[in-house]
Amino acid sequence: MIPFVREFDFVHGRRDQVSPLIQRVIAANPGPFTYTGTGTYIIGRDEPGAALAVIDPGPADEMHLHALMAAVNGRRVSHVLVTHTHSDHSPLARPFAQRTGATILAARPPARETHASGRLDEEEDGAFQPDELLTGGERIVGDGWTFEALATPGHASNHMAFVLEEENALFSGDHVMGWSTTVVAPPDGDMVAYMASLDAVIARDFATLWPTHGAPITEPAPFLAAYKAHRLGREDQVLARLAAGDQTIPAMIPTLYAAVDSRLWPAASLSVLAHLIKLVGEGRVSAEPQATLDATYGLV
Repeated sequence: MIPFVREFDFVHGRRDQVSPLIQRVIAANPGPFTYTGTGTYIIGRDEPGAALAVIDPGPADEMHLHALMAAVNGRRVSHVLVTHTHSDHSPLARPFAQRTGATILAARPPARETHASGRLDEEEDGAFQPDELLTGGERIVGDGWTFEALATPGHASNHMAFVLEEENALFSGDHVMGWSTTVVAPPDGDMVAYMASLDAVIARDFATLWPTHGAPITEPAPFLAAYKAHRLGREDQVLARLAAGDQTIPAMIPTLYAAVDSRLWPAASLSVLAHLIKLVGEGRVSAEPQATLDATYGLV
């Protein structure tokens, strides 16, 4: 069982000091994909004149923009870092940067703008463009803080996590979340890439993970081990449903996700598709005519 962390103290729009270098403001956009809302992180010293970095400004929401400007409280913002270009993470980056004079850094936005099943809550922010492109491995040095860009594709092809070296902490975006497993939705989401990225995070032995949604993960090692085991277990369950005679994704979902809010079943279908694409690529499963939501699947 994954040791989910679902309870934490927050108020929408309130600035909370959550570590010596980190403050957080949560947007009022709760939902089945965003949990309590998008958590925007402000990194730097809480003193006049300090230069800051801000991670995931969030959705296009004027109230959240006002809350962020109040939270900055006269300090200078030098960098805006964006984990990926889903619409609950990146749309506010440009308006916030224009207000503060910050430079926006992110990976290249994906060419595809929609998910395979149509538009979900996590639709693509097609208008987003960073000022500087990241590919992973870059160091971003500021006023008392240092980030390393860590490429973590899987949930999104352009997903970038950020390592805060001073606290051995990872801002994990949607790659790892404390309240839920992560949606991996083709065509932009990729299960092979996701599992490789998860192993890369596990290997770093971080002290704390700060997801964009929900509470921090303060014991990452056992949490990540359970997170990975869950994915491998889900893969085994998909194979078991095929062995039981299910040949389509819609036939599998009610059994595989019986305990999950049905509002998430369209996204769950995409996660199952991601597993099946991986299994087809490994030669363990066949797909007719090809691996899509509507295909017919069978064991090889």
